[in-house]
Amino acid sequence: MRFNFDIPANFMVVVSWGLLFLLPAHAVACRIAGLYRGIWMFASLPDLRRVLRAVALSAAALLVFFALYRFENQVVPRSLLMLYPMLMILYMGGGRAAYRMWKEHRLYGGLIAQGKPVVIVGAGRGGAMLVRELERSADWRVVCLVDDDRSKWGRELSGHPVVGGIDGLADVLASEKALHVILAMPSAAAETCRRATEIAVEAGAHVFTVPGLEDVMTGRVAISAIRPVEIEDLLGREPVWIDTQHVAAMVAGKTILVTGAGGSIGSELCRQLARFSPVQLVLYEQSEFALYTLEQWFAVHMPEIALVALAGDVKDAARLDEVFAAHQPQVVFHAAAYKHVPLMEVGNAWQAVRNNAMGTLLVAETASRFGVARFILISTDKAVNPTNVMGATKRLAEMVCEALHRQGRGTQFGMVRFGNVLGSTGSVIPKFQEQIARGGPVTVTHPEITRYFMSIPEAAQLVLQAAAMGQGGEIFVLDMGEPVRIVDLARKMIRLCGYSDGEIRIEFTGLRPGEKLYEELLADAEQTGPTPHPKLRIARARPVDADFLLNLRPWLAETSQSDERVREVLTHWVPEYHPALNPS
Repeated sequence: MRFNFDIPANFMVVVSWGLLFLLPAHAVACRIAGLYRGIWMFASLPDLRRVLRAVALSAAALLVFFALYRFENQVVPRSLLMLYPMLMILYMGGGRAAYRMWKEHRLYGGLIAQGKPVVIVGAGRGGAMLVRELERSADWRVVCLVDDDRSKWGRELSGHPVVGGIDGLADVLASEKALHVILAMPSAAAETCRRATEIAVEAGAHVFTVPGLEDVMTGRVAISAIRPVEIEDLLGREPVWIDTQHVAAMVAGKTILVTGAGGSIGSELCRQLARFSPVQLVLYEQSEFALYTLEQWFAVHMPEIALVALAGDVKDAARLDEVFAAHQPQVVFHAAAYKHVPLMEVGNAWQAVRNNAMGTLLVAETASRFGVARFILISTDKAVNPTNVMGATKRLAEMVCEALHRQGRGTQFGMVRFGNVLGSTGSVIPKFQEQIARGGPVTVTHPEITRYFMSIPEAAQLVLQAAAMGQGGEIFVLDMGEPVRIVDLARKMIRLCGYSDGEIRIEFTGLRPGEKLYEELLADAEQTGPTPHPKLRIARARPVDADFLLNLRPWLAETSQSDERVREVLTHWVPEYHPALNPS
C-alpha cells in the first residue's frame, strides 16, 4: 500500500529481512496474548482485547526492526508504523467477526421469524444477553423491548426496537399480537417487577422471568433458565442484608443445635447457619422423613459440614439431656412447634400446649442447665392478642423464655416474631395451586382476610441477625411489610396460571376455628424500640411474674385436658388471649 502495490526492486531486501524478523515476533505476540486459545465461533470483546494486545506487541517488534535495520542506506518507510497496526487489527479482528457472523447465519439464520412472539421487559445488560440467547432459539421471536429508561426509547438492541416504558406494555402486546413477556431485570426493584407482571397478566399474557442475577450478569443465561413468574415473585420483597461479621462471631467454631430442623424455617436456618462455618450442626427433629430429607440435602450440597442428625421429641426430657450432654451446644435455635391454627383449635388443644409451651420449657431449661450461651425461640405474629390456642401457646412459650432469662443463669434468651412464610408447609399458596390445577374453586375464608408474608430465606436471615444482636430478654419483631389480602392473592394466582376470574371461581367458606381477619405483630400494651437493622424492632412486652414458672409447672404436668378446659386455663396464663366464639 505504501508503494501503491508497485514495490521497487531495491526494497525487496527490506521486505525479506522484515518478514524474517516480524513473522516469528508476531507469532510470539499472538501466543502471549492468548489468541490461539480463542474459538472463532464465539469471538467477542475479550477476543478483540487479545487482538489489540497482540498487535501492540507486534508493532513494538516492528519498532525494534526499525532501530536495528541498516543495509546500504535503505530505510523502512515510516508510514508502516501507522499502516501495519491498522491493517493487522482489521485483518485479525474483522476476520473473526466475519467468521462468527457467517457461522451464526448458517446455524441460526433459518430461525428468524419463527417461534412465539415475545416482548422483553428490560433493555439493560441482562436484556441484551437474553436477546442474544433467544435469537438462537426456534421457540421464541423477540418483537420488541420496553424499559422505563426514557433515554433508551426509540433505540435498538441487537436490531430490536425499544418502544417505550413498562406502563405501555399492554398496548405493545396488543399491537404486536404477542402473548408472552419475559422479565429481564435481575437488578430491578421488586416493585418494578411486580408492576410489569401485573400489567402483562391483566393483558392476558404469560409472564416468564430470568431468575438468577448472577447467571444473567455473567452471561450464563440459557433458555432453560427462563421460568414462569410465580406468586412468590409478585410477593417478593427487597433483598435483605445482614451483618455477617456479628453472625459469624456467634456461629463460627461453635456447636449449633436446631430443634424442628426438618421444618420450613428450621431447615432454612440450618442452611444459613452452615454458611458461617459452625464446628458442628446438630439437627433435632421428630419427623424421620423430614430429618432424612435435610440430611441428604447436606450430603449432596454441603458435605463438608459436620452434621449430626438426631431424631427426638422436644417433650422428651431424657432424650434432651442425652443430646445436650453428648454434643454440648453453645447456641440453640428452637423452631419446633405445632403451627396449624384450625388443627390445634379443635381436638388437639392440649397437644398444642404440651408441644409449644411445655416443649419450649424443657428445651430451654435443658439449655440453661448445660450452659448454652444463646437460646432463640422462633415465635409468630399469632402470639399477639391471640384468639386461637396455637397463638396463645406460642405467647406462653415467649413468657417461659422471658421468665428463664430473668433468673440470670447465664443463658441469653431471645425471641423472634414474624408472620407467614412463602412456600412453608401448610401455606395457603400450595393449597391454591392444587385447587387451580383441579379447575377450582379456589377457597378463601373471608373477602377481607389479610396476612403478612415473607420469604423463608429472608425470615431465616433476620432470625440470625436478631440472634446475633440480642442481649437477652428481647422479643424481636420482623418488618413484614404490607399485609396482603388473601382474595387478591388468589386472583393473581389464577391469572398467572392463564385463567380468567370467570374460568376459576373463588368461593368464600367462612373463618375457620380460631382464625382472625387481621394478624398483628405487636400487642396493644407493647412498645417497640428501634435496632441497628431497619427490618428489626424490639417489642417490650408485659413483664412476667417472678413466680410464673413455679405456678405454671403443675398445669403442664397434667396428663390430659379438654379443649374447653385448655382455653379456660390459657386465659389465666395469657391475659391478652381472647378465644374466638364457637371454636368448634
